[in-house]
Amino acid sequence: MLTHPAHAQQSDAAAIRAELDRAMAMIAQQQEQLDRQRGEIAEMRRRLDTAYASAAVATDAPAVSADRDGGSGVSPAADAPVPLVRVGQAPEDEDQPIEIAVLDNTSSVVTPRGRLIAEAQLDYTRADRSRAVFRGVRLAEVVLIGVFDINESRQDVLTGSIGMRYGVADRLEIGARLPLVYRSDSSIIAPVPGSTNNDGARTIENSVNGFGLGDLEVTARYQLIDGRNGAPYVIANLQGVFPTGSSPFAVSRDELGRAEEVATGAGFYSISPSLTAILPSDPVVLFGTLGYNVNVARSIDTVIPPVRVSRIDPGDAITASAGIGISFNQRTTVNLGYAHNWAFGTRTTTALLDPTPAWPDTRDIVSRDLQLGRLLFGVTYRISDRTSLNWAVEVGATEDSPDLRTILRVPFAF
Repeated sequence: MLTHPAHAQQSDAAAIRAELDRAMAMIAQQQEQLDRQRGEIAEMRRRLDTAYASAAVATDAPAVSADRDGGSGVSPAADAPVPLVRVGQAPEDEDQPIEIAVLDNTSSVVTPRGRLIAEAQLDYTRADRSRAVFRGVRLAEVVLIGVFDINESRQDVLTGSIGMRYGVADRLEIGARLPLVYRSDSSIIAPVPGSTNNDGARTIENSVNGFGLGDLEVTARYQLIDGRNGAPYVIANLQGVFPTGSSPFAVSRDELGRAEEVATGAGFYSISPSLTAILPSDPVVLFGTLGYNVNVARSIDTVIPPVRVSRIDPGDAITASAGIGISFNQRTTVNLGYAHNWAFGTRTTTALLDPTPAWPDTRDIVSRDLQLGRLLFGVTYRISDRTSLNWAVEVGATEDSPDLRTILRVPFAF
């Protein structure tokens, strides 16, 4: 039996239509799936944008534009607004407080609340003195009868100390430092050749050294101004020194009054209020300090031939420093500055062991003021977000100042 051609064509058209319907149904299903995925992607993007915006506000960080289309094939019309966010990972030490190598106990803004900082410090000081001293009678402005002595003295002091600072409140920290001191002193007193007939007999040499505990330092610091809106950080400092080291008036002496051992402390209580200002102005930091040191007088009873010392009132001192820190990057800063101390004269109450008609009783003697000027140089390198390295050098700029002092400090944050 033969099939009619028209009937065959109708069968083929029906099959094609059925296949087309199935394809359209499949396309519609896929379109619904794409619409659902587009909605899910838009919701995820909205949540991600909200999270980025919250993080940017919390860190108050500079932002750059980011494109997160990622080639998903989603129409730009369906994109939510893209916020400004930081690209990449910020350095770990970005938010660390400012540190200045050439400042000792006021080297940075106050320690954050609840944070403990331990600091190891190594300090070396060298002082050389050479003076001509006249012992005799002046008859006129240019006529001197007597002996000229050359007084040479050298002092080396090596100090290792451990300090602790703790943030008690948001703007208040307390701290303490206890040093171990090695000290070596030597001196030579010799007459100028020709000023006496027996130069060698009058030459006196003395050398002593020793090691021991130094004076305890206790500090409190309060941040008055927090440095916002272009203002400087201003910190009020208060330091107290307790004479835990050996006193220079308690060491043993020979019959000529020369010390037979060294003192590792000053022998006096002192208190030092000061103000520190730190002004960041990227890439430099300006700093300055102004303070006053009060030494507490004390009564002593010690013999330093040919006198007996009964009371000493160390002179107070005005202290000031200023300088600049230049940042090469986020980890390295170089500091340059100048510091000056004006120490007032010390009043000493003494009496001769063998009184004379000219000096029958006690007498107060006031020494001259001292001008201690130092040129400052320092480098701060931040090793990590918890540790930094501070190295400073001080060079004496006046006659009364030590010739050289170098300090290495390594603080550890916990």
